[in-house]
Amino acid sequence: MVQMYNILGRQIGSHYLALGVLGTLFGGTYLAVSGPSKKTAQTTPPINASSSDEADFIQNFLKQADSEEKKTKH
Repeated sequence: MVQMYNILGRQIGSHYLALGVLGTLFGGTYLAVSGPSKKTAQTTPPINASSSDEADFIQNFLKQADSEEKKTKH
């Protein structure tokens, strides 16, 4: 026979309590170990350039800076 516990006016079997405790334990551990969610793509502020040449220069500079940053992170 199964040991029964009286919880909130209902009789609950010990095996249900054990499954609930183990599920909560392993579920909580999984959530804690899974790490943070992936970051969304960072948006850059709009480029307020007075001419298209200036805008192109800024975009090329940012691309070059990003590529150099990726190389140094290795």
